[in-house]
Amino acid sequence: MPKAKLADLVRRCQKLLRPDTFCDWDGACNGLQVENSGRVGRIAACVDASLATIKLAIHAEADLMIAHHGLFWSPAVPWTGMRREMLELLVKNNLAVYSSHLPLDAHPRLGNNARLCAALGFKNLQPFFLHKGRHIGWQARTILSRQALAKKLAAVLGRAPLLLPGGGGHCQRIGVVTGGAGAEMKIAAQEGVDTFVTGEGPHWTYATAEDLGLNVFYGGHYATETFGVKALAAELSKTFGLPWTFLDHPTGL
Repeated sequence: MPKAKLADLVRRCQKLLRPDTFCDWDGACNGLQVENSGRVGRIAACVDASLATIKLAIHAEADLMIAHHGLFWSPAVPWTGMRREMLELLVKNNLAVYSSHLPLDAHPRLGNNARLCAALGFKNLQPFFLHKGRHIGWQARTILSRQALAKKLAAVLGRAPLLLPGGGGHCQRIGVVTGGAGAEMKIAAQEGVDTFVTGEGPHWTYATAEDLGLNVFYGGHYATETFGVKALAAELSKTFGLPWTFLDHPTGL
């Protein structure tokens, strides 16, 4: 099996995603979170780095795990119980972890938002959703009924989306931001879209969507964020000639 240097893969990721140009959530810790002995023969991609996905990566005989949500969203200490087990598995199985959050959301070719737009057939995309000083989403102009868009989303995501029908029956300006952007739907409305596609949002956003006259589709946080890690792993596979696999561990959320 061919092997590549971990440092070379990390350097390629950093060049592609440019995490140093993003202001992200404190727990994101974009970049290499755990190193291994320095060589990679197989890549695994997942949405969430967790004990469960680490076990899946080990079963897949991966040396590098690419994650969208990394290991450090909550306080990283103490390393007891399941956290100790996770650390032990990482070290014993020589598994490196690379994580990318907002940089992978926003990437114009490999990002969650760009890949979801491509899967939906949206073209001529424009930057959308200014968040922490950067546009992280994309918007498209088209004419689709709400029912037609719901069917497209269901086909692409593998699950029926939840619709908050605050706007009209036809969608003409659609904004896409994967993950948990529902609580920030006012940003979407302020930027002029009539339909907002995201992953999830709190209960009170139903009334907010009505107040804003905005159609909102919740496709699931997990389901909308499988695209970026797959695209990044495929990019690394093509560049370095390494096999890769997707570790599907859906949350249902």
